Amino acid sequence: MRIGDINNADIEQLHALSIAVGWPHRAEDWQFAREVGKGIVALDEIGRIQGSAMWFPYGAHFATIGLVITTPRLQANGAGQWLMGHVLDRVAGRNLGLNATRAARRLYRSLNFVTEALVSQCQGESTIPPDVESSPGTVLRALALTDLEPIAELDRVAFGADRKVLLARLLACSKGVGLIRDGKIEAFSLCRRFGRGHVVGPVVAGKDADAIAVVRPHVAEHAGSFLRLDTREKGGAFSDFLSRCGLPVYDTVTTMSRGRPWLTVPGRQEPREPRTYALVGHALG
Repeated sequence: MRIGDINNADIEQLHALSIAVGWPHRAEDWQFAREVGKGIVALDEIGRIQGSAMWFPYGAHFATIGLVITTPRLQANGAGQWLMGHVLDRVAGRNLGLNATRAARRLYRSLNFVTEALVSQCQGESTIPPDVESSPGTVLRALALTDLEPIAELDRVAFGADRKVLLARLLACSKGVGLIRDGKIEAFSLCRRFGRGHVVGPVVAGKDADAIAVVRPHVAEHAGSFLRLDTREKGGAFSDFLSRCGLPVYDTVTTMSRGRPWLTVPGRQEPREPRTYALVGHALG
């Protein structure tokens, strides 16, 4: 086996790799990941892709890791550890975060990643969302590219690192909804094509009611079709809203970090301080 740059890899082989492990990524989703991140592939003696691993740098000190895949026949032969060794060499000095499947948690623990939270993958054929009362003094409107600066700042506070470059790319291929209060964007959501249908994320808001308000238009637009949202919210109005929209918990992954803790400790955020209600995706955080 040898290591190659993921940007030189055949996109259809990458698509076949994710299909082999039951992941929903389309070729277009792989291409998006390559445009916003960096990665490597494991190649056999005749150039066939047998594994992949990517990382997504946000600012100078943090990166998420994702799309770590090996073919089923190599999973028991240490290929994941070998790939991660190459990744860790390339991201040395950064704090790291990832969202681990059940099968991968043992690997990441062996590499000194620690558990922080559980992510619920909520998905299904969405239904017409329930009516919700609008908050007094707020307006919902579509987002435009000119809204990049304020939503990037909201996301920076919620996520803990600067993702302005990623958000610019997402705005170009997503529908966005912003909640305006006192002339300022205080919550937002983006929705794009992904996998079997559409995914809503990121969603950033200071409270459940605002998060619900910016997610509801996407659910209404895609009622009757496949929709997905990945969240760390447990219980409360936001989780209840997702269940009532036909988006039950399908699976879970575990948020893990190495270096400085990634997530804000519950209870330490100020009231109305923005937080991440929905991830961009497992790999992108």
